[in-house]
Amino acid sequence: MKIENGKWKIFNFLFSAIIAILIYTNIMDNVIENKSFQFAIRIVRLYKFLCEEKKEYILSKQLLRAGTSIGANVTESQQAQSKPDFVSKVSIALKEASETKYWIKLLGATEYLSENQTKSILDDCVEIEKILVTILKSAKNQ
Repeated sequence: MKIENGKWKIFNFLFSAIIAILIYTNIMDNVIENKSFQFAIRIVRLYKFLCEEKKEYILSKQLLRAGTSIGANVTESQQAQSKPDFVSKVSIALKEASETKYWIKLLGATEYLSENQTKSILDDCVEIEKILVTILKSAKNQ
């Protein structure tokens, strides 16, 4: 489906406005807070699996640190003292999500995780990254 340039600009404007409303009414924030918390639970369970079943302790510790830090920074952003503080916390969460993605890919490439395991948790991580990018873009444009 082809969208004309003018219509595309209108769509982008409306989409940004909707995201801004969702952020300021805490709907989007609750979505990312919930998703990052559920993701952290998956990461903790994956860490336990890697330690107990695969006897892998080094990479899994890195994954645990980065993967649980996403939600911690998202939660901190909810209590930001200013817009720059909010942007900073969300930016850190995004960096942690990117690092988490790296560790997941590495664990998959080294066959500590199956293809299905890698894809499943990687998909969740990418979804969180996309939400964080959207929140950052909207916050910076306000």
